[in-house]
Amino acid sequence: MHRHLFVRAFLVAGLLSAAALPVLAAPAPAPTAKPAAQAKPTAKPKSVPAPATASAMKQIASVEGITEYELGNGLRVLYFPDSSKPTTTVNITYLVGSRHEGYGETGMAHLLEHMVFKGSTLHQDIPQELTAHGARPNGSTSYDRTNYFETFASSDENLQWALDLEADRMVNSFIAKKDLDSEMTVVRNEFESGENSPQGVLIERLMSTAYLWHNYGKSTIGSRADIERVPIERLQAFYRKWYQPDNALLVVAGKFDEAKTSRWIDQKFGRIPRPARKLEETYTVEPAQDGPRQVILHRVGDVQLVAVAYHVPAGSHSDFAAVQVLAFLLGDEPSGRLYKSLVETQKASSIESFAWQFKEPGLIMALAEVRKDKPLDAVREDLVKGMESFAQTPPSDKDVERARTALLKNWETTMRNSERAAIVLSEWESRGDWRLVFLHRDRLEQVKPDDVVKVAAAYLKENNRTLGLFEPTAAAERVEVPETPNVAALTKFYKGRAAMQEGEAFDPAPVAIEKRLERGAIGGMKTTLLPKKTRGATVQVSLTLHVGDETSLKGRAMPGELVGDMLMRGTTKHTRQEIQDETDRLKAQLRVTSGPSQIGASIETTRENLAPALRLLAEILRQPAFPNKEFELLKQEQLTEVENNKSEPQQKAVTAFSRHQDPWPADDPRYTMTPEEETAALQALKLEDVKAFYTDFAGASAAEIAVVGDFDGSEITQLLGELFDGWKSPKPFSRLAAHYTDTAPIFEKLEAPDKENAFFVAGQNIAIKDTDPDYPAMVLGNFMIGGGFLNSRLATRIRRTEGLSYGVGSQFQASAFDTAGSWLAYAIYAPQNADKLLAAFKDELQKTLDKGFTADEVAEAKKGWLQSRQVSRSQDRELVRALATRSYQARTLAFDADLESKVETLDADHVLQALKRHLDPAKFSIVISGDFAKVAKAAAK
Repeated sequence: MHRHLFVRAFLVAGLLSAAALPVLAAPAPAPTAKPAAQAKPTAKPKSVPAPATASAMKQIASVEGITEYELGNGLRVLYFPDSSKPTTTVNITYLVGSRHEGYGETGMAHLLEHMVFKGSTLHQDIPQELTAHGARPNGSTSYDRTNYFETFASSDENLQWALDLEADRMVNSFIAKKDLDSEMTVVRNEFESGENSPQGVLIERLMSTAYLWHNYGKSTIGSRADIERVPIERLQAFYRKWYQPDNALLVVAGKFDEAKTSRWIDQKFGRIPRPARKLEETYTVEPAQDGPRQVILHRVGDVQLVAVAYHVPAGSHSDFAAVQVLAFLLGDEPSGRLYKSLVETQKASSIESFAWQFKEPGLIMALAEVRKDKPLDAVREDLVKGMESFAQTPPSDKDVERARTALLKNWETTMRNSERAAIVLSEWESRGDWRLVFLHRDRLEQVKPDDVVKVAAAYLKENNRTLGLFEPTAAAERVEVPETPNVAALTKFYKGRAAMQEGEAFDPAPVAIEKRLERGAIGGMKTTLLPKKTRGATVQVSLTLHVGDETSLKGRAMPGELVGDMLMRGTTKHTRQEIQDETDRLKAQLRVTSGPSQIGASIETTRENLAPALRLLAEILRQPAFPNKEFELLKQEQLTEVENNKSEPQQKAVTAFSRHQDPWPADDPRYTMTPEEETAALQALKLEDVKAFYTDFAGASAAEIAVVGDFDGSEITQLLGELFDGWKSPKPFSRLAAHYTDTAPIFEKLEAPDKENAFFVAGQNIAIKDTDPDYPAMVLGNFMIGGGFLNSRLATRIRRTEGLSYGVGSQFQASAFDTAGSWLAYAIYAPQNADKLLAAFKDELQKTLDKGFTADEVAEAKKGWLQSRQVSRSQDRELVRALATRSYQARTLAFDADLESKVETLDADHVLQALKRHLDPAKFSIVISGDFAKVAKAAAK
């Protein structure tokens, strides 16, 4: 990967995955829980030790292949069978979120989510178990609900374990004071991380100003003081009140045996008694707003922001479908009215609008980014005018059809994937009933221009606006938002439609996949096809065009980065808007990206739309228009992105680390630019530079394409030949080789003023490739040091024990071609904890290199790593990329089978000796970035 892209990818993979880690929460010791010191971990699932009750599962409703049951204790269960993936998802949703918190309890629902991962009577090391079962888990807290889910390879053992885990921690979690002491600091670190984002803080302030009384005005993360000071007794009481079967919905989705699953659910959850307490509905109603409001935020940053919000009905209200269409018509890129009036005129660099879909009345919001050299007042005036004058110019039938098509495409794309759909059901259940997911689709299909005008006229009014100051007026106007509908009445007799087509059972073992592959070539393009029946007849496509060489690409990194975006912005036959409309009509997700040495594309669509989607992609790749107007818009977007990131601790640290570890000449395509260099390169870039890059390099002489899903192999092979055969690359391609550099270790401390969160990155270059005998041991060793699910050595020490970081982990990579690899570790943390973090990292890594791992640790890690690989190959979106990568490497999946076989044979000594051979803390380069001056100033007082 090009180094500049690596910086961005690292920020996404390192931080967003860290931010996506479970919002953990663990209840205080339940009456039946043993003290942690006395209890013994167990790898085998057991039933919850709660009193037995009669609880036969009773069918309640069935809509489009999803069936609801209820146990005698009130637990409701949804079955969503999908045999097309050899994975199963278990998702449990508790109908409690930040909306239910009382005074002094802000952030409690989210904190509890963290604590529930700290262990329960029968599952004392939950992160270890999740890793051992190769699960993809998470937990999340919102305003109206909290949910936990695990996706894992389908097997009776894994499913019983997951059900047992959720049943046990429902009532037997250790909500212990010692866990709160460490996890509180982790959550506080997450809070601090959010404080780094001016956009996120502005939205928080906007919501707290829009809502005077309702808890939607308080962020889910909570108040820092409440996070730090919440008594364990209140957290325990909150847990025991809300985490009960009569307040939960359990979803089982994917491949599973319904009869067995029903028996296991009855055994594990049915024994939990229905609680005696009665849950009262929240009753606070936000009064009608009586005048415009404004909030101003002053913080360090490099991009201006302006946002506006208006109260709208609950997500279950009949108006909400039209509100969602309205948000699309305002902010869609490039068709939205606000996009055209603000971005195309270059007053703002970006605009987005969206509607908060809550159980109770929410908000429609728009937010614009404005570069510092642009006037903010003009954007504010145009933004407000664009919102509040919308109803005066009704949208056309074509506009509304475009919005409906795009929104319904996204709906269908989600419902074609049982794993994603299982999580989405949590959201709809929290809005009143899971069946609303189908009712809302029906409503979207019926939205007409008059409906959009009606909601715009009703809600986009000055006195319902949050942006400006309160101003007295002679005649008060109050916008009355309808009350939340009676959802039970809405869904009671709802039947839905025919269930979506199911797929075939699929074996993700490398040998099994290899037997089904159809490999070939069309000119210089290698083809890898895997036809199979999928849910909703889904198909995934991955295409990569390799271009240029070390000499021809010199000084051309920036046009290479932007050419992909420009290809999507218009062809000689279709405008950017028409391309977007066509992808929506085809129910397709189509992306084109690029870097200095490649152009990539991906498609997700259905069998019936695959051929036209491929034709559209070929048109985009082979007949670009390169419109000047779009180029200027793209430059503004890119400049804003660079400016927005340059003061961020993560960007500062990773850029400095990459520049030191991989030093290349400034004109080399692998060179890592500073933000200042990137800004200068963007400002100097001309459209002719991008056109010239395309003219010089674009072609399929060195390319690979992989297709996975429901399609006819012979038909697609013929079509690919028609579309791409004979498309030659003007200049030859030669791979940009990686080089091992034995860099001198550095310790660099970078200031990031006014940032609550800091970033740490450390590591070294390694002379290794993925055919090295030590490679399997290094992969597994890294998995145990900084991979897995919160049970790695670094996560256990730095996050779980000392509570210093919300996101901590490590990465190991080795090339398939060159003896040039790397290992690095990273963490986000509070700047005042810099010394503690460094000490903990160095101490834990040295302990690992001195003593290694136990036999049990290695056995559990191998089991979890191998299952996680199986889960990854079960996801068609990941499998198609893996097949394309193996094609580029001139490998088959025999490589994967061989690697997994070698990992299975490893023992603790193999892993330790490999780590000792390749990792040397004395050679580590370390870069930290944060507001350390502020810490020093505070300490000096």
